[in-house]
Amino acid sequence: MNMEPTRRRVGVVTVLYQSDDVLEDFFASLKAQEGVDMTLYVIDNSAKDSGSVLARKLAAEAGIDARVLFNNANVGVARGNNQGIAMALEDDCEYVLLANNDVEFRDPHTIARLIEPIRDGAALATFPKITYHGTNRIWCAGGRFWPLKAITTHVGDGDEDHGQFDHTCFSEYAPTCFMALHASVFARVGMMDERYFVYYDDADFVWRMNHCSIHLLYVPASHVAHKVSFSTGGDETPFSLFYCTRNRLYFSRKNLRFPSSVVAQAYSVLAMLVKCPRFTPAGRRSVLRGIGEGMRLQQVADGMPANARRAL
Repeated sequence: MNMEPTRRRVGVVTVLYQSDDVLEDFFASLKAQEGVDMTLYVIDNSAKDSGSVLARKLAAEAGIDARVLFNNANVGVARGNNQGIAMALEDDCEYVLLANNDVEFRDPHTIARLIEPIRDGAALATFPKITYHGTNRIWCAGGRFWPLKAITTHVGDGDEDHGQFDHTCFSEYAPTCFMALHASVFARVGMMDERYFVYYDDADFVWRMNHCSIHLLYVPASHVAHKVSFSTGGDETPFSLFYCTRNRLYFSRKNLRFPSSVVAQAYSVLAMLVKCPRFTPAGRRSVLRGIGEGMRLQQVADGMPANARRAL
């Protein structure tokens, strides 16, 4: 592949939350990249600025153009992404790469391969093959929405990678943990809905992309490894149970029409209540609190155009 045609600036946006342990691998991956001009936007949501200090140090050592914003509070992944996106757009970056810092991508053309279809006009948004870190198992090779359950699923999740997912194709859904977007996407779709804080913010954003006729292109020639759930501690912590439960209900209320919305909400509540006995007492309380807040959370405009609000 020819990496030399006109290189336009990529704004790489990453949100830190107690991420110090993964930053060296992340910066080593960025340093290895060839064929792209990039500016890194580091948004630090941690209580202490050790991640910001380390990010500045690693960026300087790697020769990476970086801007670091320390929020001095956990304002949420959605708002952190919005801050970084806004900074990238203000700097006239033509492409925005939303990137978790708990990923590794040592191939020097990982980002260039992801940007190439956007540069060539084949798509406005792309994502790579994503494997579980340290394994040859697929984490995400595409995905889809299941509206009546208010969930998303990943193609190939858990499968050994034997090249069976090496075909470029469009996909209904992918997480934003490593997603490249043309800058024009945000004018059409709007920004992340900050009410989600964490979890489902990416599902909501991709849902709105689909309804603006912006479809995700899966680019398996680009590959990253993901240290899944590093910053949140797993799927069944009280923190994760609260936000997953709350946001699943909020997503249904916001994006689905009657009667699909009612079915999805009822299914979500029942599914979580059935699982409750296996959770810790704190986890069960988090689920119940999440149900209550999910039913009360007010819908917001979040800057999206009216045509992005169409739902099933």
